[in-house]
Amino acid sequence: MLSNKALLAVLWEMYPGHPNLLPAYLDQPGLLTEYVRKPRLGREGANISIVAAGMEHQTGGVYGEEGYVYQLFDPLPEFDGYRPALGAWVVGDTAAGLGIRETVGLVTDNGAAFVPHRIKN
Repeated sequence: MLSNKALLAVLWEMYPGHPNLLPAYLDQPGLLTEYVRKPRLGREGANISIVAAGMEHQTGGVYGEEGYVYQLFDPLPEFDGYRPALGAWVVGDTAAGLGIRETVGLVTDNGAAFVPHRIKN
């Protein structure tokens, strides 16, 4: 369930305007004019489409039959030419780890550098 990107739209519906969420919608972009289209069950940057002012970008892959989530385009910040994305691992209700993935592009994919961090309890 947690890897299903439909959760992004459900959270936005439950908590619209929350500062830790981006607007997201199922199967259509709603009023968004700049957005990222993500397959609900996609992985590692596959089948991503970015639509923004003056640009369109797509990645290949085998996902999308299950439908898409449309989320506001808000690129990750860039540090020394790289864009880091953080991912947390939680087991039960306890933090277990943190992964940092960095890429030079707009889409974090399976070619991104990865550094895992274990959280000891």
